[in-house]
Amino acid sequence: MTATATGTSLPWPHEPVRVGLVGAGPWARAVHARVLAAGPETRLTAVWARRAEAARETASPHGAATAARFEELLDGCEAVAFAVPPAVQAELAPLAAKAGKALLLEKPLGVDLASARRVADAAAEAGVVSQLVLSNRYHPATREFLSAARAIEITGARSCLLHGAFLGGEFATPWRLEHGALLDLGPHLLDLLDAAVGTIVRVRGTGDPRRWIELTCEHANGAVSQASLSGSVDLEPGSTRIELFGPQPPLVFDAAGLDGEEIWPVLRREFATAVRTGVSGPLDARRGLHLQKLMDQATSG
Repeated sequence: MTATATGTSLPWPHEPVRVGLVGAGPWARAVHARVLAAGPETRLTAVWARRAEAARETASPHGAATAARFEELLDGCEAVAFAVPPAVQAELAPLAAKAGKALLLEKPLGVDLASARRVADAAAEAGVVSQLVLSNRYHPATREFLSAARAIEITGARSCLLHGAFLGGEFATPWRLEHGALLDLGPHLLDLLDAAVGTIVRVRGTGDPRRWIELTCEHANGAVSQASLSGSVDLEPGSTRIELFGPQPPLVFDAAGLDGEEIWPVLRREFATAVRTGVSGPLDARRGLHLQKLMDQATSG
């Protein structure tokens, strides 16, 4: 029996982590509420959003309450999941951390480096667990690729994350249209390149993030990688692909055909485990701040 987003074949020996959800948009409905309510590791206790009706529509299918205020949400949970624009997350996540709540954070941490640093610093100062929803990282196929990458010598890499979601539809949201692919897609690809090739120490960017941006990354081990990002190209389905080159045949990761549902039970269990042990995993707010620094380099020249 394999794990799914709405269940798992593995028993959970602890009480479910009580999680409050901030946000009631398409991503909150499609992923956060559904996955957190599925358990057994977590229980969705309540949803809060600035639009009360949207919060009710998100909470009610899962038997969760609707919080009238953000403070009310905090009172009824031990962890908070964020599915809101980065500016809102950067405003509210430090308050949740100060209240002693574990944080399940979206990428990017904030709209700029200063706001991202406030989130990471708040988590560190409060000593709370944090985890990033870098969805690709929780797929078994991605982990197999990264394990294989660590065993080879890499001279260079090229990669892309391309889709057409910004051209229209429910994910063509104002913050994505304003800031473009670097803030939305950049964390995913930079994280994978950093993990596969080696720590990125410098990034240079060219192009328009709202149309197409090209990144050149220099790694601490001397390797160089390229990353192409766009959310504004007519490509269905989208493409996430990484090619690693060196003195051996290329190692390729291609997300085409992967079952995205395999991600969510892994993410849920690892977050709940971190909360119950009090120890964040490697994909925490500090990781988000590292990625934000790289994106800041890409646009600052």
